[in-house]
Amino acid sequence: MSSESMHAKIAGALRGRIVAGTLSVGGPLPSEAQLVEEFNTSRGTVRQALAALRNEGLIEGRQGQSPVVRRAPMGQPFETFLSFTAWAEQLGHHPGQRTLEIARRGASEAAAAALGLDPGDHVVDVLRLRLLDGRPVMLERSSFVLDLGMLLFQFDLDAGSIYAGLTARGADLAAATHTIDAISAPAADAVLLEIEAGGPLLRERRTATTSEGRPVEYADDRYRPDRATFTIANARTQRLAVVRDMFDPGGNPWP
Repeated sequence: MSSESMHAKIAGALRGRIVAGTLSVGGPLPSEAQLVEEFNTSRGTVRQALAALRNEGLIEGRQGQSPVVRRAPMGQPFETFLSFTAWAEQLGHHPGQRTLEIARRGASEAAAAALGLDPGDHVVDVLRLRLLDGRPVMLERSSFVLDLGMLLFQFDLDAGSIYAGLTARGADLAAATHTIDAISAPAADAVLLEIEAGGPLLRERRTATTSEGRPVEYADDRYRPDRATFTIANARTQRLAVVRDMFDPGGNPWP
């Protein structure tokens, strides 16, 4: 594994432990020497990982001293951002999906970086078109680490939630980070989502981790903005909540 991938893996593991409370606010992190031994890597790579967490404001402390946790990342409970299937069913609508591809292949650069792998390491890629009441709403691309991804061949991906299928088979999916932005629709995506090429899409990139902080899924989901929106709500005493809303083709709340 490259140094860049390894320091991302270490940072992700420590970040996950902070989110889970295993490393509590005000408490110390393992020493550099302990992290070197745990991850079987160099001191320089460990220091890169710690620097990334310092830049995020999660830890503090000078080099040569064991840093302490400064704060926990503002994040949502995993249940708040439910699977597409659970979200639609909670709102009283009929979710659907059409699996377009499932394949074992070499990881893309983006997936490798998010999962702490080297580009070309094998993952399981899934491409699904997601529907609400029979209408295309979202195109879902996911890359799973190999041991988790191989479980996907054991059940029907068109039967419902992938997360539900994985957890039923013992998968540990405990937390996720989300990045939301806007992109222009590539021609292939536009055809599947029934919009014009170059039209706007809302993109949500997600990295799901285990309770130990191990990254196990990298996803790139692309929504039609006329049929789904994201609302971010926070309060001083509460965790951040991210909510998806759905709209009909006229831009009105979906009945």
